[in-house]
Amino acid sequence: QVQLVESGGGLVQPGGSLRLSCAASGTIFSIYDMGWYRQAPGKQRELVATIRSTGSTNYADSVKGRFTISRDNAKNTVYLQMNSLKPEDTAVYYCNAKVVHEYWGQGTQVTVSS
Repeated sequence: QVQLVESGGGLVQPGGSLRLSCAASGTIFSIYDMGWYRQAPGKQRELVATIRSTGSTNYADSVKGRFTISRDNAKNTVYLQMNSLKPEDTAVYYCNAKVVHEYWGQGTQVTVSS
């Protein structure tokens, strides 16, 4: 069984920064592909960024150049560094882990507002 716990969300002004963390337990973390997704009210859940077990990364076009996904296998943690935040980034951000099955965290709220 895999457990994922997100943290680091909050309220920031446009142009500000946040770093989200996702701590994983109950798994051999280093072999999992990890990702961040987000869902705004009334919207579909969308992929934000992924980082494979190999370390390769991919980003949604909407966040390229602003967000950075990384992982620390020694700490069983994946991060999402979010810079130059925009109001349209407001959403609940979810952590995802996958090898064969997919696992999800509970989400952390990010609100970008002046």
